[in-house]
Amino acid sequence: MSHWATTRSLRFKRLIDLAAALAGLIVLAPALAVIAWRVRREFGSPVLFAQQRPGFRGEPFTLRKFRTMTDDRGPDGELLPDEQRLTSFGQFLRSTSLDELPELWNVLKGEMSLVGPRPLLVEYLELYTPEQARRHDVPPGITGWSQVNGRNDMPWAQKLALDVWYVDNRSFWVDLRVLFRTLLVTVRREGVAKEGHATTERFGGSDD
Repeated sequence: MSHWATTRSLRFKRLIDLAAALAGLIVLAPALAVIAWRVRREFGSPVLFAQQRPGFRGEPFTLRKFRTMTDDRGPDGELLPDEQRLTSFGQFLRSTSLDELPELWNVLKGEMSLVGPRPLLVEYLELYTPEQARRHDVPPGITGWSQVNGRNDMPWAQKLALDVWYVDNRSFWVDLRVLFRTLLVTVRREGVAKEGHATTERFGGSDD
């Protein structure tokens, strides 16, 4: 794909993202308020989880989503493992992807797209192979090709390969396909977590 075609494609995608994110925030405002109220009751403040994630071309931004875990700590003062801090309500938010709704604000700001490789941890950047690092050649997404082809229940190498496939094959029609399949995966609550983990194991390098 030429530089001109890529630029035009990204601009068109951005217009769709802006319209969809703005409409989503307006339409879902009542639901967002109810979820925020319940999260506040369940976990206390803050209602939103905020964390630095690598975005387009690896540039960091602050991702925000609803909290799904408590701040419970062990006798040593350290946070308990994720599996012990994830409540049933938090699991419900994750399995239905309702915890991701605040990311519409990230989309509105231009830090994310509706569809693209999920923004992972900043510490993973130095662990990717050059091929895997190409997942950052497009803006990260709320949902993506790997999310609708296994979500968290697959090896890291396979997930990252699917992300790169999206980078090389992205189009308006691929995005529509991802969004439709996201609805199906969410309703069925498929691949929410890898067995024995709250979500999935940490990425340890290209051999994972």
